[in-house]
Amino acid sequence: MADTIMLTDHEAIRSWAASRAGFPAIVDVSPETGTQAMLRLVFGQHAYQDQDQAERPANAGGYELVEWDEWFKLFDERQLALVVAKDQPGRREQFHEFVRRPG
Repeated sequence: MADTIMLTDHEAIRSWAASRAGFPAIVDVSPETGTQAMLRLVFGQHAYQDQDQAERPANAGGYELVEWDEWFKLFDERQLALVVAKDQPGRREQFHEFVRRPG
């Protein structure tokens, strides 16, 4: 990815995600529920949660949509930044990755 920018400002991240129909989500990747949450952003149809899904343990894979406040709490605690592609006319890239904030 040639041109990227690093975002840490909450409103800038919300705006970037909203312009791409993105929503905050958490995946629990730990063997025990609630011990190792991984942040994600999900987009478009992937953000739809089927209310008729069978119940499953919280850490059985998949993701849970969460409120931005909960998402940003983990984002800040872990000192993360969101690297995204710079906007280009006529394109809305969904490329993003989480990195540790510099120094």
